[in-house]
Order: sequence, then C-alpha cells, then structure tokens
Amino acid sequence: MTSATRKTAFVLAGGGSLGAVQVGMLKALNREQIRPDFVVGASVGAINAAYYAAAPDESGIARLEQIWMNLRRTDIFPFSALGTLLCLLGRRDHFTVPLSLRTLIASQLPYKRLEDAPLPCHVVATDALDGTEVILSSGDVEEALLASAAIPAVFPRVTIAGQALIDGCVSSSTPICAAVALGATRLVIIPTGTPCVLQAPPRGALALVMHALNLMAMSRLLADVDRFADRCELIVVPPLCPLAVNTYDFSQTGDLIRRAEAATLHWLEGGLQNKDPHHALAPHHHRSD
Repeated sequence: MTSATRKTAFVLAGGGSLGAVQVGMLKALNREQIRPDFVVGASVGAINAAYYAAAPDESGIARLEQIWMNLRRTDIFPFSALGTLLCLLGRRDHFTVPLSLRTLIASQLPYKRLEDAPLPCHVVATDALDGTEVILSSGDVEEALLASAAIPAVFPRVTIAGQALIDGCVSSSTPICAAVALGATRLVIIPTGTPCVLQAPPRGALALVMHALNLMAMSRLLADVDRFADRCELIVVPPLCPLAVNTYDFSQTGDLIRRAEAATLHWLEGGLQNKDPHHALAPHHHRSD
C-alpha cells in the first residue's frame, strides 16, 4: 500500500489518570512529525483525542499538557456525602456528577461540535442497554465526551439521540474496531498502560474498580491486536514499564508525561515500525528486592 492510499488513525485508549501518559506519547510522535488522518478515542482517550484534534501540533499538545498538569483528583471525582447517600438509598444511579469535567470541556475546547474539529475526531461510547460500541462522529462534543467517560455507577449515563450511553471502555477500551470501520489502514495505538510494579491492589472502592477496569482494558487491547493483525497495519506505542501509578492517582502527572515522551522518543529511533507489542502489553509484574 502506498503512502497516498494509506489512512492513519491514532487510537487512544482509556485509563483514568494514566491518560497523562498519552500526552507524552503525543509529544514524541509530533516531534518526529508522525501525524494521523483522524483520531479515535474511548473514555479519557476520547478526551485527549478531542483536545489533540483541536490543534494537532506542538502548541496544541502543550495546551493539553498544561490542562493535565493542573488536574487534581477532586476535579474529576467531586464526591460528596449527600451524593453518596442518595446513591446508596437508590435515589439515583450514580455517585457524583462531572460538573468540573463539563466546565473544563466547555471552557477549554475551541469547537462545539465533533464535525467541526480541525482534525477528524471520533468518540466511542457504549450502549447502556446492550453493551455495543457506539461511534460518535458528529453532534455536541461536550455530550459525546461525557458519554464516553461515563463510568458506570460513578457518573450518570448520557442520552444522545434517545440512546443511553456509558463509558466507551465497557465495550471497547481501545477502539481498534471503530478505527478500522472508519477506514483506517494503519493504526497507531496509544495506550495508557498497566501499573506493573504495585505491591498491592489500590485501596478504596473506586480506586480498585478503576484498577480492575484498567486490567480488563489492557487484556482486551492485546486480544484486539491479535484479532485485527491481518486486517490492517497495527503499531502499538509501548506503555511505560515499570509503572507504579494507579489509574486513580493524579499526583504523578508531570513525571508520567516526561517519562512517556522520553520512552517513546527512544522507541521511535528505529522509525515507526510494526513491532511485536506482546512483550509490553502482556500481563506481568516485577519482583521486588
């Protein structure tokens, strides 16, 4: 296939606070002048994809980096005693509402509708009834991103065109299938990774739930890589390893971005090639001294 007929998609996975890793990867890819024809994202990967699509260049990625540097856990998960009580009493089906995330999208994203993104951007959510993957390519970008990041029981589902939607990671942690359906012939997968050097599971209900979802997501990614290997060119940017930060920890953002940029630049020294991703994606842990 010639470069003229090849269609490249950046595919951004979900992964909570580890979405910061993707910023460093995007910095490295941009520095090496590797750019896509369109982007596809799920959950936090959808949010990163939407911001990248607003300005897919050094200045745009720098703005995304600054947003991440200013994020705190309470900005994304503003839990309250009243909200928790209402959920436990069955008065509502979610613990909190993403008011800060909605404000961040509305104030920082320079376009209002997905089809107006300077770089084509597609957001993946999940049908709350049957669990199927839903690709959003047009319409209100704020609602699309909130739907893609609507972690079940944590955030409320989002209804778009009469369809109740929840987090894209439920149906497709890394929307490889969506990218292929949209016409991509070369996929650059930008994962968030798995904390492979944790000495114990994270403490706290939500931290543990997000950790479990992350483990499921990486397992699904590896399966999808095998599934689509013969249908398109698949290139997986290696996730950080070793990694000790869980998906609920927003205190290590700067270090994650710096490490991811350096590691990706090192990996790119041999060029953007289809390298076997199994050694980096397969479940593993590191023995402590």
